[in-house]
Formats: sequence, C-alpha cells, structure tokens
Amino acid sequence: MTKDCYHCGDPVPQDCHHHVEILGQIREMCCPGCEAVAQTIVDSGLTSYYEYRTAPAEKADLVPQQLQSLLLYDHDEIQQEFVRDNENCKEASLSLDGVSCAACAWLIEKQLMRESGVVSIKVNTTTHRALLAWDPDTVKLSHLLGVIHRLGYKAAPFEADAQEQQYHRTMKGYLYRLGIAGIATMQVMMLAIALYFEIFGDLDAEFKNYLRWVSLIFATPVMLYSALPFYLNAWRNLRAKTLGMDVPVSIAMLFAYVASLYATVMEKGEVFFESISMFAFFLLLGRFLEMRARRHAAAASANLLKLVPAMATMEDGSQVAAKTLKVGDVVTVLPGESLPADGEILKGQTAIDESMVTGESMPVPRIVGDTVYAGTINGDNHITLKVTKDRQNSLISNIVRLQDEAQSSKPKVAEVADIVARYFVAAILIISAGTWLYWYQHKPEDALWITLAVLVATCPCALSLATPTALTCSTSSLGRLGILLRRGHVLETLCNVNQLVIDKTGTLTEGNIRLVQTQTFNEYSEEKSLQVAAELERFANHPIARAFSAYRSDKPLFNDVENEIGSGLSGSIDGQEWRIGKAEFVLALNPNKEQLLAVCDNRFQVWLSCDGDLVASFMLDDPIREDSPELIKQFQAEGIKVTMLTGDHSASAQVVADKLGVDNLEAGVSPEGKLEYLRSLDKNKVALMIGDGVNDAPVLAGAHLSVAMGGGTDIAKSSADMVLLGDQLSRILRARKLAQKTRKIIRENLAWALGYNLIILPLAVAGFVAPYIAVVGMSGSSIIVVSNSLRLLKENG
Repeated sequence: MTKDCYHCGDPVPQDCHHHVEILGQIREMCCPGCEAVAQTIVDSGLTSYYEYRTAPAEKADLVPQQLQSLLLYDHDEIQQEFVRDNENCKEASLSLDGVSCAACAWLIEKQLMRESGVVSIKVNTTTHRALLAWDPDTVKLSHLLGVIHRLGYKAAPFEADAQEQQYHRTMKGYLYRLGIAGIATMQVMMLAIALYFEIFGDLDAEFKNYLRWVSLIFATPVMLYSALPFYLNAWRNLRAKTLGMDVPVSIAMLFAYVASLYATVMEKGEVFFESISMFAFFLLLGRFLEMRARRHAAAASANLLKLVPAMATMEDGSQVAAKTLKVGDVVTVLPGESLPADGEILKGQTAIDESMVTGESMPVPRIVGDTVYAGTINGDNHITLKVTKDRQNSLISNIVRLQDEAQSSKPKVAEVADIVARYFVAAILIISAGTWLYWYQHKPEDALWITLAVLVATCPCALSLATPTALTCSTSSLGRLGILLRRGHVLETLCNVNQLVIDKTGTLTEGNIRLVQTQTFNEYSEEKSLQVAAELERFANHPIARAFSAYRSDKPLFNDVENEIGSGLSGSIDGQEWRIGKAEFVLALNPNKEQLLAVCDNRFQVWLSCDGDLVASFMLDDPIREDSPELIKQFQAEGIKVTMLTGDHSASAQVVADKLGVDNLEAGVSPEGKLEYLRSLDKNKVALMIGDGVNDAPVLAGAHLSVAMGGGTDIAKSSADMVLLGDQLSRILRARKLAQKTRKIIRENLAWALGYNLIILPLAVAGFVAPYIAVVGMSGSSIIVVSNSLRLLKENG
C-alpha cells in the first residue's frame, strides 16, 4: 500500500527512506526537500504548524533550509504561539545565537532600526534574547529575521525548551573545542620546554626545526577549529564596521600563527605555537565559565514557562496540548497537577500553590468564581475551570515578557560602559600598533610577543559584562520576591527615593473592607437600601464595592451606571436617580445640601441617596496591614518623609495616619488632586508612590517610581513601574536593599574592569606581561565580574 508524504501529500516512492519524527510519530516523506523543510519546522519548535494546517503543504523545492524556516514565521497560525499584539504593532521575544558581547547587541539593534516598519529592538546580551516590535503592514517578520541571519547571528522565537537545547548544544561545542585546545596545549608546551631549555642537551638546528613542525601540527587544529568562534565574532563586527571584544584577540592569534608559520618554514625567528594554544585554551575556558554563569543568571525567568504543563485535560476527558487552549475552553485539573492556563474556577474549591507567582509559601484557598493562573499547582481537590486568557497573554508569559523588557532597558551607566568599551577596542588597536613600532625599533625580537600581550590583556570584556549581568541577576531575585518590574529604570531610581507617597485603602490597609453598620432614613428599609447599594457597586472595581457583593440580587436593577472616580456611582430606576458614595456627591441634587453636610458624620462610611434625599449610610471598617507600621518606620529611619495620600475624607483616614505615624496626611484628594500634589513636590524630591485603585492610576503613571499592589485593579498595575504580586509591603523594603546592593556591585564591577585595564595596559606595553599571563588575566577579569554579579542571586532582598 502506497503511503502519502506527511508534508506535501504526494505518494511516497518505493524504496524511499526519508522520514521525520513529528508529534511523537515517525512520518514518511517523499523527497529530501520535504524532509529538510519538515525537519526545520520541528527543530524550530513549530510542530503546531501540522496541528493547525487545513491542507498539505506545497511540495518543497531544495531551497536553503534557513529561508524555508524563516518564511514559516509569517504564518498567522504559527505566530499565534509567540507573537503578541501591542497597540499598532506586533511584538515577539527572540532567542539569539552567536551574541557574545555588547558590540553584538549594538550591531543587531543598529541594523534592524534601519529597516522600515521596525518599532523597537532591544537585545539582552546576558540572556541572549531580544524583544522585537514591528509593524506587520510594513515589514514581514521573516525579512527581519533574515537581516539578523545576514549579520551572522541566528534568531528564532523564544521558547524555554528550545533555548535550553540550544544552550546545551553550544556548551557541548565549547567543550569539544576546549578539549582539543587543552590536549594541543599540553603537547606543544612539552615541545616548547624542550626547545627553550634544551633539556635533551645540545639540540642541533635540524632537530629544533623538527620540533617546530610538530608544534605547528598540534597548533593548527586549535587555530582552525578551537578558535573559530572568536574569528566569526570578529568578522561580524568588522563586516558591520564596528569593533567588538574578539577583534583584538583574533588579530593577536592570527598574527602569532602567521609569524610562527613563517619562522618554521624559513627556519629563523621565534615561534609562538605554545602561546597560541594557551590563548585558545584559556579564552575558551573563560568563555565557557562565563556562559555558565550568565546562563544561571538568565534561567530564572525562562524556567517560569516550564512550570506550565505540556498537556491539558478537557472537560470531556480528552487530552490536548496546553498551548492550543483558547479563551472559553473548559478544562479539568486533578489534585497535584499544574494549571494549564489562566482561568476562572467553574466547579470545586481547593487550595492553590501560587508561590511561583507571588513568592508566598502557603497555598491560597480558591473557590468558584476566583481567578487562577497557569503554572500554579492545584491542591487536594478536583476543579473545573474556564480558560480566560490564551498562553501569550497569561500572567506567567507577561511576567517573563516584562522581565525581559526590564533587563533589556539599559540604565545610563550601562550605555556609557558599552560606548567606552567600543572606543576602548579602537584605542587598544592603536596602542598595539604603536607598541609594535617602538619595540621593533629597539628590540625587534620581542616586538611581536609584547604586542600580542597588549592586544589580549586589555580586551574590555569585563567592562561590557559589568552592568548587564548585575541587572539580570537582581531582576531574577526580585521575581523570586514576588516583585515584577515593568520599567528598566526601577533599580536605579529605587536607590534615589527620598519621598514616600502611599495610598490608604487597599495599600496601608488590607482592602478587605467590611460593612459593620447600616443606618436608614425616610421610609426605605435596610434590606432595600442594601440591595440598591449592592447593585450600584456592582459597576465598580474598588474594595468598598466588594463589601456589598453579598447583597446583590440575581437580576441587575441598573442598566446604565456612571462611575465618577473618587466620588461615587449613579444610576436610574423608574425615573429616580440613585447615588452612592461621598456625602458631597450623593447630596448634589438636594437643595439643603450645605445644612445636611454639616451634620453628616465624618467617619469611614458611604452614603446612599434617591433624587438627592438621603436614604442610608453604611459604616465600614478596613484593618491596617500587619507590615504597614514596619514599612513606615523603616523609610522614616532612612530619613525619607512619608505622606499618606488618600481619597478618603472621613475621620478614618486621620485614625490610620495617627496609628502609623506618617509625616503628612492628604485626605479627600481626587485622582487629579493626587497627581497635582505629586507635581507640587520640591524638584529635588524623588517620590515613590504606592497604590492599588483606579483612582491611583494617574499618580502611579506620573510618579518618579511607582508600585501597584498585586490585589489592585488592572489599570493601576498597568500604570505602575513595578507590581507587588504578593501584597506584602515589607518586600518593598527588601527590594530597596537589593537595589542598593545592585548599585554597589555594578560600581565594584566597573571599578574592577576599568582598574584592571588601566593597570595591565602600561605593564603590557612595557613588556612585563607574558602572553599567557595576559590571557589568564583577561579571562579571569571577566569571570570575576560575572561571579560578583551572581552574588545577587543569593539575595533574598
């Protein structure tokens, strides 16, 4: 029986042995072209193409495999997995292969920003990832990926598993290169000892030359294979008319090899085969250790995505790939399983382990109607949930994306360091040329090795690594604390805060507002008053609204309710206008407004009116958070003034302010007034604003630095610079300490990197640094900087 090609649908010829494993099964292919394209799809992590397609693909011609794979990324069904819609553009996280230093990142960013339709491109050299935003109506993704490929780098949609595999392949390649360089170094060093010290007695010239040829044989594989990554990086930089870290290293190795080859063939002069082999060995060893350390720093955010299970169980019991779930799908989750998607619980109640999101170690009770998140772990009960967000828009994907954005946003010190590093490479090349000219005139036999030492010893790798590795490590540590960064300047600004402005309800207090007393007026009953109040508050997203949720009716009473942020809500029933909120708002239609306001109690309460007549008042209570006093105390201990800025005009605001001992209380302030207050502060004040509600959104967006509570409104979280996922205020103190330590470590890294280069340069020029010492010093400097940054991963804030 003739089989059809799984890729294009054509019959598979007899005795044809082309096949590819797709979706867990071996699939037959009709020709090498289909096999090549299908294998490329699988290797690129795009096997969902075969799940979604509605017809076989066209028969593949033997076009370059890279072109085939890039064109696949333009398919809408494939882009669903990794592309996000962002206002008027599309956005994707990319994995990059071949990026080794800041010059590589600068080159990719520079070249792509020249392309029409590119909105932004940010490359992170620590995580080897990039955030690309483009206009799909102007340029195709495949074209932009092609630009990156033509520069000599490989780019593909970021997938944690795929990048993990790529990392292991790269490390395996480095180990092979390192092994060959190590073996060659040992052999050549033994021969070099024989040549230099003549341990076998007086060696005649013929035997010396024989040993040189043997050294050449051992050193050549090192040059052609082990050192290849350095040449490729240097060639990319030179082709793009920029200078990277591997340019001086490659020049040194090539010059040393050519000079040694000439000396061996011509049987005169010095050879440096042992230096070449040691160069490659120590450089590869340093790069290998550096990659491991940077991988450790970058793994935290990528590992979050691995918490989402690969499969999900639908309501009917069938198994599907979790990444194919769509909004509205209903899935079941057994006890102990990870949730496959963000959703709302339809049946059952359980305790969810949300530590991967909030940092809280204790499981959180969840009941019908509660929102749960992908990657969290179900407790001891079976639940059914409805998917509310697809994978690309899930909380865990947003956390990874925002962390990437924060890590890719370079502070000023990092930008300066990158510029200095590029110009420093140019300076090294000029100084090296001058060094060679000087020593060639005064001591020509030493000119080459001294120049080699200068080229290698002063390579500014550590300078480019000083800031990005520290930022990546601290961002990962903040993620474990349950603090999500949304802007790149957070760590820098957090160190400079000298004014704390904080909201009351839901921030300093728990936001778990309780209705403790109801007082009615006129002929309306308490039951009727509570029902109307609950129906009006149904249209609000504020802690106060939740206090009335238990009194809602099955059928809404109001069709159209207006929400005047910071004042209250209004709606009509049978021609009567009902209002709930502050006394000034609910009595706006009453002709005796001023007299009534004078007698209204100013405690923590809201009022209900009908056509301007008072109907009821509701006394509320909101406990102060346990860690609020410590937050205020610690900030004040550092000399930071604390202002409580709240829309609550009642006596409750003063009570909370007195209990916490804040320096200043601004009560009864509208959203516009909050922003105006912030703008009125002294220009020398760097304000940290903490809030949670809709009315805090303007001031959160306008503050120097802002934090939104995790239990707050979506608009507040989207306006803030960082989000406190676990609602524990004490973590802001720990974040500040971590930011201060990050700043200290960045300064230490920069001081070491600059200090090392300033000290080693004159020593190398003067001929006091041997080439092998230069290699060890340069590699060691980079490892020290990365290792110093890794200390931040051990911090708990």
